[in-house]
Amino acid sequence: MSYYLIVFRAKSESMKFQSLLSSYGVVSDTVATPRRISVSCGISVKIKNIDLNLAKTILSRRQFYTFAGIFLINNDEYIKI
Repeated sequence: MSYYLIVFRAKSESMKFQSLLSSYGVVSDTVATPRRISVSCGISVKIKNIDLNLAKTILSRRQFYTFAGIFLINNDEYIKI
């Protein structure tokens, strides 16, 4: 199963982003950032593949100063997009 992680360097921005996703009807979770992705605060936002385009749109319309990237997680693969 694959999914995307939206990674921030600040916990507050992770929480703010998840709240914004929720306001658009996107189901998401906050999860511990895998150790292989060491650029973050330790909490990332997990979304389904189908919600990636909306997440990118939200990121482009708001200023998230600590945004660190989007990662595709597929089994044991971590691919930064």
